[in-house]
Amino acid sequence: MQAPKRSSSRYNARMKNIVILISGRGSNMQALVRAAIAEQWPVRIVAVISNRADAEGLQFASQQGIATAVVASLEHPVRADFDAALQGVIDGFAPDLVLLAGFMRILTAPFVEHYAGRMLNIHPSLLPNFPGLHTHRQALASGVLEHGATVHFVTAELDHGPAVAQAVVPVLPGDTEATLAARVLVQEHLLYPRAIRALLEAPSSTLPNPVRVDTQPIITQE
Repeated sequence: MQAPKRSSSRYNARMKNIVILISGRGSNMQALVRAAIAEQWPVRIVAVISNRADAEGLQFASQQGIATAVVASLEHPVRADFDAALQGVIDGFAPDLVLLAGFMRILTAPFVEHYAGRMLNIHPSLLPNFPGLHTHRQALASGVLEHGATVHFVTAELDHGPAVAQAVVPVLPGDTEATLAARVLVQEHLLYPRAIRALLEAPSSTLPNPVRVDTQPIITQE
């Protein structure tokens, strides 16, 4: 998939290559692809790569004309070996940005350092609260009144990289993990493209100062 090559003073001049990593359906990847097309970002989403051959998002990427690849976790039981194989595939696409979109792997420090300053992730909590897994369960157990999502740079310490932007949703009476997760996911799909577009519009190669983005939650009635 190539976004139209229409120039705009809002963006850095050179088209940038983006590689997206997924492990499943890739709903955030789909949101990024759709935003890049609709908003005519100056990018080429050159590849979607998964650690699972059965990841549903690979089919969507192929339908959009995006190259896909699989570096299977089961074929590389040693983490360092997996990361080395993955790095080789990613670098074959010469990416300017590597975006994690539901990529369920803990990455080694050498891999992270290789992409320092150009790899981002979206995490379903208001970091630094609730890093790791089961964030919605953690939020409900803690009794917080607000929850949300964070786009952040990836560093060697899991879910501790500098935050770029956050979307906030209320925790409602009677929320379950499922209802809270669904509300947060709506905001993830808005937030991740917004953060990446901010990067593309920045006058230099760095993102603007971190900003908390309070997006309007969409609440559906049961």
